[in-house]
Amino acid sequence: MERQRVIIHVDMDAFFVEVERREDPALRGRPVAVCGRGKRTVVSSASYEARRYGVKAGMPLREAKRLCPHLILIPARFSRYVEASRGIMALLYEFTPMIEPYSIDEAFLDVTGSSSLFGGVEGTAKAIKERIREVFELPCTVGVGPNKLVAKLAGSMAKPDGLKIVPPEEVARMMEALPVGELWGVGEKMAASLEAMGIRSCGQLSKLPPSLLRRRFGIWGEALRKMAQGVDETPVVPFWEARPSKSMGHSLTLDEDISDKGRLRWYLLLLSEQVGRRLREGGYRGRTVVLTIRYRDFQTFSRRMTLQGETNMGKEIYEAAWGILEGIRLREKVRLLGVSVTNLVKDSFQLPLFPEERHLERLASCCDQINAKYGDFALSWAPLVKGLQGEIPLERL
Repeated sequence: MERQRVIIHVDMDAFFVEVERREDPALRGRPVAVCGRGKRTVVSSASYEARRYGVKAGMPLREAKRLCPHLILIPARFSRYVEASRGIMALLYEFTPMIEPYSIDEAFLDVTGSSSLFGGVEGTAKAIKERIREVFELPCTVGVGPNKLVAKLAGSMAKPDGLKIVPPEEVARMMEALPVGELWGVGEKMAASLEAMGIRSCGQLSKLPPSLLRRRFGIWGEALRKMAQGVDETPVVPFWEARPSKSMGHSLTLDEDISDKGRLRWYLLLLSEQVGRRLREGGYRGRTVVLTIRYRDFQTFSRRMTLQGETNMGKEIYEAAWGILEGIRLREKVRLLGVSVTNLVKDSFQLPLFPEERHLERLASCCDQINAKYGDFALSWAPLVKGLQGEIPLERL
């Protein structure tokens, strides 16, 4: 008989906010939101005090301030959050090698074979919370279940800073009254479609004939019914077994709509540097650069350029993106720019052949280390730094 799996979901609470509070304890107990820079930016992370006013991630700052006038806004420092995330993920290896990072602040652990080493399932879950609090001074919520779906749902019910264990015999009861909108992949549109069919709970959904769900939602309908029953057979995939990313990119909604390509060049450099850094951090290179443009009327399109070889250098990504933009006749002012790199390979597959390339890569590596320690763009190309200081150059890029 196959052994019953024990899956743990670790989810950091208001992660970006709590990292900032760790460095500034005066922020504790107050409504705080971490956000980007600029007039059109949105909330990246909101404290639970701010959430009581309706503030949530993805909300425009203007709306957040309307809901909570005394909201404290903190500019995001993503290098700090990445550093904390890496430390937490490394710590989790104390409990099992079967770890699947799910996002910057979440991970799944398969402790089926290791929980007995830490006093059983509950002992393991408590030890994880205590170790993260002890080492990083950060709160987290831990959910435990027989699969990834149930573990994540259990954690959602225990937030913030909680712990909930759902043993196999209690899964059916938990799922019976759970709103269908809580399931993975069920957004507002699908939830509305299900409600139009008279389906509001997972219990109701689980009893529908599979043929009906297939006709209405295709192959996704079968998966829906299984999830509504609390069934999830997907394994925890450790980092070293995960498939390589297909693409990496960044996009930016501009503070104002822009038609001047000279001004757009600076934003391309900013985005290209961010993408290059992400590629280097992930150990990837890519061969195809994709430029995405959204006009002020929200029409969006993309153009791409394939390079002769793979790269993870911001300067080369920028040159390709600028070459694409130069060839586009803008019919409207631009509201959003995006730069991404596709056709990725692991870094070890492509080594620099020429001394100049090796020099630039060593320089980029040094910049990455300094920026990780002192903050984003503490050291970078002069035009980029000047632009971040408010002196956006239009010619000498």
